[in-house]
Amino acid sequence: MAIPGIHGHHSRIVARLPKSPTGIDGFDQIAQGGLPAGRPTLVCGGAGCGKTLFALSFLVHGATRFDEPGVYMSFEESTDELAQNVASLGFDLPGLIEKKKIVLDHVRIERSEIEETGDYDLEGLFIRLGFAIDSIGARRVVLDTLESLFSGLANESIIRAELRRLFRWLKDRGVTAVITGERGDGTLTRQGLEEYVSDAVILLDHRVTEQVSTRRLRIVKYRGSAHGTNEYPFLIDEEGIAVLPVTSIGLTHAAPSERISTGVARLDTMLGGQGYFRGSTILVALGNAVLLLVITGGIAWEAIRRLQSPEPLSGMIVVIVAAVGVVINGSTALLFMAGRRDDLNIRAAFLHLASDAAVAFGVALAGVLLLMTGWLWLDPAISLAISIIIVVSTWSVLRDSINLALHAVPSGIEREAVADYLGSLPGITAVHDLHIWGMSTTETALTAHLVRPEGVPTEALLRRAQHELQERFGIGHVTLQVETADEAVICRLAPDDIV
Repeated sequence: MAIPGIHGHHSRIVARLPKSPTGIDGFDQIAQGGLPAGRPTLVCGGAGCGKTLFALSFLVHGATRFDEPGVYMSFEESTDELAQNVASLGFDLPGLIEKKKIVLDHVRIERSEIEETGDYDLEGLFIRLGFAIDSIGARRVVLDTLESLFSGLANESIIRAELRRLFRWLKDRGVTAVITGERGDGTLTRQGLEEYVSDAVILLDHRVTEQVSTRRLRIVKYRGSAHGTNEYPFLIDEEGIAVLPVTSIGLTHAAPSERISTGVARLDTMLGGQGYFRGSTILVALGNAVLLLVITGGIAWEAIRRLQSPEPLSGMIVVIVAAVGVVINGSTALLFMAGRRDDLNIRAAFLHLASDAAVAFGVALAGVLLLMTGWLWLDPAISLAISIIIVVSTWSVLRDSINLALHAVPSGIEREAVADYLGSLPGITAVHDLHIWGMSTTETALTAHLVRPEGVPTEALLRRAQHELQERFGIGHVTLQVETADEAVICRLAPDDIV
């Protein structure tokens, strides 16, 4: 918002709307921080869609994680029923009440006991709710549900006037309020007014399509704040509500800063004293293979030229210089021989040194034969033969380093064998979204989704899978997501054509 400033200039006022985090996984992400602090939010939907659980999660998380006490006023379920219903989720309502973190209040309203005479107002509710707020210094309030509060009234003008007064009273008290409401026929609520007087409206939906049940959440309105506008699937399980913000997942990742030693102290010093960045070893191996092929091509080109135009050589000098090269390069290559099977970078260095030693040996052999026969074509012919051998041996390094750079499955690991192993774990009924790739020339990573029935313990299973993947396949960085069959149905990564 821009307002005129002094002397015709404009000053820009940017005030971010204060947010009250719900603590519900995924929801705060699509709401960009949570619900509007100090304002009322309407949560509406049909029966069984999760309105009460959403409101209770907001209240309990506020008391336990954000140090914001709350008041829950129910017009349907008693306090004992509420405590029992959420005990399986780990919500200890009696304990929170004892610590004065939460106040539960049940207001019993019977339609048969209501007779509409004279003026009707909510003054008694305001007094009762205000006392509960003051008793613990509440910052959050839940009213569940509005339909029960006005169930015995037929005068819509009174209902609408009192609803406006209720929302204004909550704002004046400065509490972050969640009010639940039943969905009406063609409207978000039965009264058709609450969505116009509340600052945020959240619609919960429970639908069944082709015998598959899914729950979805949509933020219909959010005054003063940007938010996700799509429908988002959400789950209700033994851990409460979890929203899956599938269209709001950020793709920003920090660049790796971890270093890996080259194994050569002086080279580590040249690289800032810490070695390569993790993952850059793949590029080093690729560069080494490409450089080796370029050098070999140069040797072959020169050999062909000399075959066409032989030049006289001093055989003894050639033999002595080449012999020194064989000793130096050969002995250095032996130092890398032990680790060449486990590290592509070491294999590339070994091949580089071994090829230099082979070229030097070929030159020495050509020098001896030149001294004996005087055949000038021997030197370029032997160089060509050695070049062919080097290209064949280097080709595997080039292929493996390209595969690593493209995050392909590393050589020596069969994806089907890993998938079969994961599928054979106790209680696992399906495996999807399996990815295996090299993080560096020595480290391999794996991610996968495992499907298992409700109630199957997962902690011991994950520990076992992590250990056996390392032992059997050499995969040390393992990330496994365990899902139930219902969760797998709505997982957007489940189809095999989704990567």
